[in-house]
Amino acid sequence: MKYLVVGLGNIGDEYEHTRHNIGFDILDALAGASNISFKDKRYGFVGEMKYRARSYWLLKPSTYVNLSGNAVRYWLNKLKLPLENLLVVVDDIALPYGTLRLRAKGGDAGHNGLSHIQTILGTAGYARLRFGIGDDFYPGQKVDYVLGGWTPEQQKALPKRMEMAGDIIKSFGVIGLQRTMNVYNNK
Repeated sequence: MKYLVVGLGNIGDEYEHTRHNIGFDILDALAGASNISFKDKRYGFVGEMKYRARSYWLLKPSTYVNLSGNAVRYWLNKLKLPLENLLVVVDDIALPYGTLRLRAKGGDAGHNGLSHIQTILGTAGYARLRFGIGDDFYPGQKVDYVLGGWTPEQQKALPKRMEMAGDIIKSFGVIGLQRTMNVYNNK
């Protein structure tokens, strides 16, 4: 079995390790723990991870977040995968910091990356793992907050939350979406 796991984020040094790039950071942590590296390919940086007789194709799109749908469509087609084998990892301001929520489908919740993927694929029927970044910002400060760095307290808790996100990604392929949601969504 093959799976495409897409971590959303923006390319460029100025976006590294920001809240909006948590998708990239989670895939980097998963790749590091699995001793694999990413290669610069069409529409993104790609690495293949093997786990329990499954192949996980990890994709960090080289498009900006708002154009992620192009990379997702290309790699789904290239790998000849059904939508059921797609998992998108994304930041979510509606969830408290560090909350991990796996969903089988859903709206974009105002996230431009999810909106573009939905537009390009013509459906919202794909799995997504949302990483809560919280909403601790004043009116008019949303962009600065989302593109900003973590607080020291958040930074301290981040490795364990990213490790759990990696566990969820692996579980998605091994025991399936529904069972993974049952196991992890309340932790």
